[in-house]
Amino acid sequence: MSIIQITVQELAERLAGEHQDLQLIDVRERHEVEIAAIADFTILPLSEYEEWAADFKEKFDPHTETLVLCHHGMRSAQMCQWLIERGFTNVKNIDGGIDAYAYIVDPSMAKY
Repeated sequence: MSIIQITVQELAERLAGEHQDLQLIDVRERHEVEIAAIADFTILPLSEYEEWAADFKEKFDPHTETLVLCHHGMRSAQMCQWLIERGFTNVKNIDGGIDAYAYIVDPSMAKY
């Protein structure tokens, strides 16, 4: 199954409106999030998998739209695949990650 991609422009549009119907997950490392972050994302670094994986399904609804972010889109694609394999039905990878977001949507955001 291929992973659905959304652009950072689409993400910005979604975040500008009512978005309580979205699950927002950022899989970057905590030191990366300290450099640049987007509000309302749950931080779940892939390196901390052992700490958050066990109760993941208790915290997230597998049928709610879930948008996944990383630096460029590779780690978030891995997370999307992991979610799909666990029965999540509405998962989308943010193409280009926070790097593209910083260049295209919010040029004032720190880049790394």
